[in-house]
Amino acid sequence: MSMINNHQVQAIIGMQTWPEAAIVADLGRKSQVPVLSFADSIPLSASDRWPFLIPLAHNRCTEMRAIAAIVGSWRWRRVTVIHEEVDYVSRGINPCLAEALQEVGSEIDYRLNLPPMASSLPYELEKIKSRQCRVFIVHTSIELATRLFAEAKRMGMMEAEYVWITTDSVTSLLDFVNSSVISSMQGVLGVKNYFPPTSARFPDFQRRFQQRFRLEYPQEEKPEPGIFALKAYDAVWAIAKAMERMSSNASQNHPSSHHPKEIEISTDPEIMLKVSADGQKLLEAILSSDFDGLTGEFRFNGGQLNPPKVLQVVNVVGKSYREMGFWSQESGFCDAENRSRRVSMKMLGQIFWPGGSWTVPKGWAPPINGNSLRIGVPAKSAFREFVNVSYCAHTNVPNVTGFSIDVFEAVVGHLPFSLPCKYIPFNGTYDSLIQQVKLKNFDGVVGDTSIVASRCEYVEFSQPYAESGLVMVVSETSQQPHQPHQPWMFLKPFSMPMWALTALITVYNGFVVWLTEPALNQGFEDSGWDQLGTVLWFSFTTLFSLHRQKLKSKSGRMAMVAWLFVALILTQSYTAKLSSMLTLRGLDTEVMDVESLKKSKATVGCDSGSFVVKYLEEVLGFQPNKIKQYSSGDDYPHALSSGEIAAAFLRVPYANAFPKGSPLIPDISEAILQVYERGEISKLKSGLISSYNCSKSASVNDEHQSLSFWSFCGLFAITGGATSVAFIIFIFRWLRPRLHSIVSPVTTAVRESARGFGSAVMKPYKNATHRFFKKNVAANATGEGQTERNIEMTQMGDQGPGNGGHGLDLEEPSEIHRQQHASVPSPNSSTSHEIGQ
Repeated sequence: MSMINNHQVQAIIGMQTWPEAAIVADLGRKSQVPVLSFADSIPLSASDRWPFLIPLAHNRCTEMRAIAAIVGSWRWRRVTVIHEEVDYVSRGINPCLAEALQEVGSEIDYRLNLPPMASSLPYELEKIKSRQCRVFIVHTSIELATRLFAEAKRMGMMEAEYVWITTDSVTSLLDFVNSSVISSMQGVLGVKNYFPPTSARFPDFQRRFQQRFRLEYPQEEKPEPGIFALKAYDAVWAIAKAMERMSSNASQNHPSSHHPKEIEISTDPEIMLKVSADGQKLLEAILSSDFDGLTGEFRFNGGQLNPPKVLQVVNVVGKSYREMGFWSQESGFCDAENRSRRVSMKMLGQIFWPGGSWTVPKGWAPPINGNSLRIGVPAKSAFREFVNVSYCAHTNVPNVTGFSIDVFEAVVGHLPFSLPCKYIPFNGTYDSLIQQVKLKNFDGVVGDTSIVASRCEYVEFSQPYAESGLVMVVSETSQQPHQPHQPWMFLKPFSMPMWALTALITVYNGFVVWLTEPALNQGFEDSGWDQLGTVLWFSFTTLFSLHRQKLKSKSGRMAMVAWLFVALILTQSYTAKLSSMLTLRGLDTEVMDVESLKKSKATVGCDSGSFVVKYLEEVLGFQPNKIKQYSSGDDYPHALSSGEIAAAFLRVPYANAFPKGSPLIPDISEAILQVYERGEISKLKSGLISSYNCSKSASVNDEHQSLSFWSFCGLFAITGGATSVAFIIFIFRWLRPRLHSIVSPVTTAVRESARGFGSAVMKPYKNATHRFFKKNVAANATGEGQTERNIEMTQMGDQGPGNGGHGLDLEEPSEIHRQQHASVPSPNSSTSHEIGQ
């Protein structure tokens, strides 16, 4: 106030913080004196409330684009913004930064608002340390930044895998901080406004500044002018030029003067402010300034100073920082020697990162507890070749394998960082599995998961690793293209096992008939080769004609009748099948499509629990009762071949799913492309396809069209049985006389031995019987007739060679007994000889 009232100042320059600038700007509004402030951040509505406030801070949008270019160069997908807990600060950079990050495919993950005093720095830093994002953009005052980096170093946040980027408010003052601050900021990247010393006044200003600075501050080691000195010089120069223009335009008779006007600004009536009569004109003259100052182009646009065209990128290393290069909106990144355009910062050289690492940080990390990523997989996949879950019998630990798992592990192997994962099976539908990611029960989903629009509400999909589309699979019957030249076409009606069995049965039947017919084998008089030729000739000629020579053996006739019946059916079946195959191959195969399936009301199949069920009903228009769901891919071949379903609809593509905005997605997608380009997925596909033996599909189809053994197993059983019976009869008749000639002498000897042994055993019993009858005759004889009968019986009982040593005299054998002995056949009799023959 004293300067305004007593010294009649025309303008006020200074105020590096907004609280200071707000107080002076209010006085400038009341006294209509322009106030030029160096405050870094000023509210957007400040010009409406304080019209005489002129901010000398540049527009931040260009600086935010430069920071976004750095983030995009290293492909960091998420950043954390740290700024002071002041509304106008966040509103000043957040919109521009968010828009710039979106252009490079990144986004703001978290905003950390720090109070100016920041007494709770450890607590605030712990919050961002526990998050996965490791890229931090610092936009604070230099005082708060020094305390921030000191605390971050103490907490281990200035180590490897961390990224720190500072804005111009911190970077432009690195020349004026002590070594301890630089030590705590090792590896920090910074962006600051670049003012090239191209002005003709700069050498003179630098020389005069250094002389005066050494006189006033002889103990300082750096007498170079700082950014605020350059800005102050340009501000004074702009006021001087504005006042010069006002003086040249004013009339000599009306010089500029002050017209005092008392205004109460306090309860003390003695405090008054003088209002400048030419304040409004001076304000307009300053805002219309247009010249090249020490800081570059000095021109206002919309009340704000135009931003510099070039920004400088520095890397804090050692005791100071290293100038990496420059960035401009027109040329991108470039270094001091080569001004050619470079899109990426990678071309500026090696960066020294926090923790002394020269390896580029990935920009994110798992939580501080170090747990592996929880990857959900379908526990019951329709195709186990893609995802197969088995459990250890002892520990019950799941073992997840399959094509999808192999692809994901190959992709993880191509990531520039380690990514430990833990597979967790999930029992449920695929939609439920996807929703678990949004519920944060899983960190991602790997498996035969399809990209569906409704699922994009919950997750974000990576690059697909299989071709996209909904595939319709039909039976392979009649789908083979016409092949006009097939020299072995005559073999197609029968399958190869059928041909082999037919030949075997034919030879077997001919051999048995030849064996049972003396007219054919002639008692084996011919040589072995002649006999073999006769057998083969007779066997195969029976397929086409009857023999003139009549068969005499009944068993041969039986076998031949059964074989001729089977041969007739085989020849007729072969002729019919070959004719149908030749006819159908000339006809065009009907193309099966969705419309034909719906018109014929055919039943179709799909995977259970997939989106295809809903798609078939709502989009393609199939009736729900015509849609059959299968839980395993192994069920489709049988269902298609048996006609249970006319077609199967399978869903693709297969992709991995992660939470929306996950920083993993770009790296995973890029790794999938690398795996594709190196042919690893093709090798995995070859292994998957080989397990199905798809290369034999044509032969499988031919086998399906050909007549097989099972179509004629009954006929073969008839002819085989009849021939076998004939062969058994022949063998029995041939062996019977030969076996009898061997067995008959043995039988006779056994009979004689048995007869002698029987007589010796029965002799005691015969003597006892004789005594018994003799006593009964003496005691009970009452008549002559009865006595004669008893005597006759006694005499019959006494017949034999002797009494066996019992002291009884036996009579000679009677005539009847001798006749009975004479009637027993002798071993050398003629009857026995005839049987042997």
